[in-house]
Amino acid sequence: MGKQLYYKDKPVFGFDIGHTSLKIMQLDRKKKGVSVDGYGTISFDPSAIEKGVITDPEIIIKAAYTLLEEQLIGKITTSRVAVSLPNAFSFNRILTLPKLSNADLAKAVELETSQSIPLPLDDLYYDYEVMASLNEETVEVRLVACPKTIIDSYMTVFDALGLEVALIESNINAVTRMVTHTETHDIVTLIVDFGSTACDLSIFDGTTIRVTSTVDCSGETITQLIAKKLNVTVQQAQSIKTRYGIDMSKKQALILDAVEPELNKLTSEIRKVVRYFSERNKSNKAIGQIIILGGGANLPGLNSYITDKTRIPTRLCAPWKNLSFGKLQPPHELETTLYTTAGGLGLVTVGDLST
Repeated sequence: MGKQLYYKDKPVFGFDIGHTSLKIMQLDRKKKGVSVDGYGTISFDPSAIEKGVITDPEIIIKAAYTLLEEQLIGKITTSRVAVSLPNAFSFNRILTLPKLSNADLAKAVELETSQSIPLPLDDLYYDYEVMASLNEETVEVRLVACPKTIIDSYMTVFDALGLEVALIESNINAVTRMVTHTETHDIVTLIVDFGSTACDLSIFDGTTIRVTSTVDCSGETITQLIAKKLNVTVQQAQSIKTRYGIDMSKKQALILDAVEPELNKLTSEIRKVVRYFSERNKSNKAIGQIIILGGGANLPGLNSYITDKTRIPTRLCAPWKNLSFGKLQPPHELETTLYTTAGGLGLVTVGDLST
């Protein structure tokens, strides 16, 4: 049975397990483009997850069941899922290795994994792919690894839900797939996934992800800082954050004073990642743009702030530019970037899936 037939007969939907919410999305590839079959999100008690491990699977299982059975917009027509792993607890490496036989390459990757990742091999699941041939003697290999405790806890949830896991990849992979589906590929791009508990950074050079990083800057912390500074509730602070942000307003000075220490963490890490890339970049291409997305990205004025601090043009990702919702109600504009990972997972192609 060929891969194309196998994939066509059994499509997948993206399943993103965040820190406080689940997001799912199924996409349909057609000759005229990509359309959304179904999507949805639901919150859950964050105590269910500790350091990436689902420690209370019952909470996640109940939330997923409610989402799939009662809160979907559109429909999910498959039981196969593509799943993402948290960036903060997974490892991405680009290795340069000699050209070897498959068996010898596997041994070389195993050695590199044991030397470059600060966990015992027995505690890891890892996989790799040859990205490119650099010359007659060397190849470039992309390595991804994750603690077994995290993946095993995910599998417990999907087994209980009766879902077949077709693909597991890092969150950065899924986000990058969505960005490259939407954006032009000829510009080296720094992608900032602004989440509720951290910001994940990656540099995509048009071919592969070159650099990854995670910084302790989060949407939740920014909301809390606004609440404390303005002496309002967290709910009020969330509303103020999404309405005014750090854009021009009567509240701008107060809000900026409250959140700037948190944003400084992000811009400092951006400069660090840019410097690291420029020092090791063999193509001599400079980073041409910064694309921001994620649940914390809807902060008015953030684009201009990052542009000003880094001198690199920054803008919000428009993930639905090349997707059609048809007759479905699209997400609210404040939820636009919430589904970036789930959508990226839903975009997996035949080559991404194992048969």
